[in-house]
Parts: sequence; structure tokens; C-alpha cells
Amino acid sequence: MSSPNPIQMQKYLGGVDYPASKDDLVSTAEQHGADDAVLDALRRIPDGEYDAPTAVSEAIGDLD
Repeated sequence: MSSPNPIQMQKYLGGVDYPASKDDLVSTAEQHGADDAVLDALRRIPDGEYDAPTAVSEAIGDLD
């Protein structure tokens, strides 16, 4: 499965206060109605704190 693009991903992560945990990111995306591809990608990134949207995008890019 290909990863969602960064613009699509950030659409669902608007309002996240960074640094944010993986759980915070998944929860926010769910609240914003993210599709299954976005939620799957976020659930697969490593546990930890993400300090900016670019860090989330990099983690998702490393999944491929």
C-alpha cells in the first residue's frame, strides 16, 4: 500500500500541538475523519514523539 502524500496527511492533522505522540496523531486524524490509508500509515509509524509535521511525513515515508 502506498503512503498518503504529506498534504493529505497534514489535512487530517491540523491543530496538533507538537511535539505529539503517535497516539495523539492517530486520535487527531480519527477526529478529523481521516481515511483508512491515513490511519493505517499513522498506526504503523514507530512509537515516540514527533516534533513537527515534517517528522511525521519522514516516518511515513520510511514505511515504504
